[in-house]
Amino acid sequence: MRAAVCGSPIAHSLSPALHRAAYAELGLEGWEYEALEVDEEGLPALVASLDAGWAGLSLTMPLKRAVLPLVDEVDAFARAVGAVNTVVVTPRHGGPGDGGPGDGGPRGAPGRAGVRLRAENTDVHGVLAALAGAGAERVGSGAVVGGGATARSALVALLRAGCPRPVAVVRSPERAAQLRTVAERVGGRVDVRDWSQLPAVADADVVVSTVPADASEAVAGVLTGARPLLLDVVYAPWPTPLARAWGGPVLGGFEMLLHQAAAQVELMTGRSAPLAAMREAGLAVLRSRQPR
Repeated sequence: MRAAVCGSPIAHSLSPALHRAAYAELGLEGWEYEALEVDEEGLPALVASLDAGWAGLSLTMPLKRAVLPLVDEVDAFARAVGAVNTVVVTPRHGGPGDGGPGDGGPRGAPGRAGVRLRAENTDVHGVLAALAGAGAERVGSGAVVGGGATARSALVALLRAGCPRPVAVVRSPERAAQLRTVAERVGGRVDVRDWSQLPAVADADVVVSTVPADASEAVAGVLTGARPLLLDVVYAPWPTPLARAWGGPVLGGFEMLLHQAAAQVELMTGRSAPLAAMREAGLAVLRSRQPR
C-alpha cells in the first residue's frame, strides 16, 4: 500500500518519518510513505491517479482547501471546519450513482475507478492533544494568530477546549469573514480583529500561532515577552523567531504534527497508532537536523 504527504514546499516534512515508524511498529510490510512536491495546479492529476494501491494522502499547504472539490465525500466535521489535511482511499462499493466520476462525483478526477475518496480533518485533534499534553486541556481564553486553513482548525480546537469566544487576528477582511463562518458552523463565536490589534493576544491564556516561519519575525517584534502558553504550529525551522522572543511557555508544532499524524495512521490502516515509536522517530530526525 502507498501513502504520501503532499504540499509545496515539502522537503522539510517529518510526516514520512512518523508514518514509516508506525508501519514498522505495526508490522505492515510492503507499506510505503513518501513526500510529494505538489501544488494546487498538480493536485487534480494526483487525485485522479489514486487507485486501490493507495491508502491515503496527508495534505499540507497549499492543498488543505484545494482538495475539497476533488473527493467523493467530505467528513461532516471537516466540512464544518472548511479545511482538510487527510484523504482516505477505500474500495468503492456499488454501481452507478455511487458518487464517482460520471455520477456527479468529484471534479477534476476523470477516469478514477474502483476507489472512493473521503476527506478528513485531523488537525483539530492535533491541536487539542498538543494543548492537553501541556496541561491546557481546558482553555478559558484563547487566541489564534493567522487566518488560513490551519487557523480554522486552531479556532475550532479552542472552541472545543471550552474557550467561549476566541480572539483571531487576521490580515484580510475575507479571512475574517471565513473564520466567523467556521465558528458559526460549529456552534461557536469568534472575536476577529485586524492586524493592528495583534498585541491583544497577549491577554489570552493560550495563543496558537499559525503564521509561517518567514512571517514569524514580524509577529515576534510585536509580541516579545508575551506570557501566555504559546503553541507555534511551525516545527521546522525551530525555534522560530516568535518562539525565541516569547516570555512564557512555548510548545512547538511537533506535538501537533505527531498527534494529527497518529490520527491519520488510524484512519488509513484501521489500527491503533504506536504513538511512542512515532514520537521517537520524529525527534530523531529533528535532532539530526540541528546544526553541529
